[in-house]
Amino acid sequence: MFLWSLVFGAWSFLPTTHAAGVRDHLNKPHAWFHSAEAARVAENVLSWQADAGGWPKNTDTTKPFTGDRAKLQGTFDNGATTDELRFLTRLSGAPASSTARSASNALTRGLAHILTAQYTNGGWPQYSPPPANKYHRHITFNDHSMVRLMIFLREVAADKRSEFVETSQRAAAQRAFDRGVDCLLRCQIQVNGQLTAWCAQHDELDFSPRPARTFELAALSGSESVGLTRLLMSIEHPSPEIVRAVDAAVTWMESAKISGIELTEAKDADGRKDIVVKNNPAAKPMWARFYEIETGQPIFAGRDGVKKHSLAEIEHERRNGYSWLGYWPESLLQKDYPAWKAKLAARSK
Repeated sequence: MFLWSLVFGAWSFLPTTHAAGVRDHLNKPHAWFHSAEAARVAENVLSWQADAGGWPKNTDTTKPFTGDRAKLQGTFDNGATTDELRFLTRLSGAPASSTARSASNALTRGLAHILTAQYTNGGWPQYSPPPANKYHRHITFNDHSMVRLMIFLREVAADKRSEFVETSQRAAAQRAFDRGVDCLLRCQIQVNGQLTAWCAQHDELDFSPRPARTFELAALSGSESVGLTRLLMSIEHPSPEIVRAVDAAVTWMESAKISGIELTEAKDADGRKDIVVKNNPAAKPMWARFYEIETGQPIFAGRDGVKKHSLAEIEHERRNGYSWLGYWPESLLQKDYPAWKAKLAARSK
């Protein structure tokens, strides 16, 4: 239970901008999924499923779709697709009805879409089929996209709520999860022979760090690396390779602490709200979203893609429109990792 809760009990640490509509229903009581309201919501959610099997992002899919179906584009970004599939899992497990059958069929299509989208090396692009010449084709850890897919697949493989899923599909989900773990281990970045952390995107062929949008440079990630570490820690019987990867990531997070600063709000010369980094010796440590791979120094970039070494150097819009600094590893370092190590030590006795 402890290891499983490392991911599920700390789910709120995974930031997302995906519309909360369908997620609001995921923890409804079992009886609600037998109701007329559930059937109505399900009809709306099903109307948003793209032909390939996924759902669009940043959309309240509990409202009816009224657009052109040919333009529907599913994605794994920002919590899309996995939230809808969890909802359909709850419905498919309800007593037999036309709604439950429709939900089950859509779930089968959605699961097949995720399994087909996985690269042979275990990674996933941001959406499938991936474009040939855009960053979306890269193995995507950004905003915890791949972590969410892997957690969902493990639910399909092992959770009691998924017992109605065909045995072959549950086995395929487990195999996909295992390949995903192998991919995570191969993507972990080495610097001077030492394992460190992960980039938000990695090359789909050789696992090397890759950039995404112009302000998202190829760099060690102080945010995405936390989700990846938590996922590895949640594996019930970790291999020596997994333990080594977690230990190395935690060591890197400890070394990446930024002490003596805090974020404050101010007014710029034009009277606009502005995020400012302020010195404060008493402030608790923060972490940067991105660190230069070679030096381990925090880096920032505006829409021009030029690397900077302070938040103040980038334009107002990007400075205030992105999470550049935060406390992402805090609870992992203070609570979860020590408890995980103690659990492993107790098992070895």
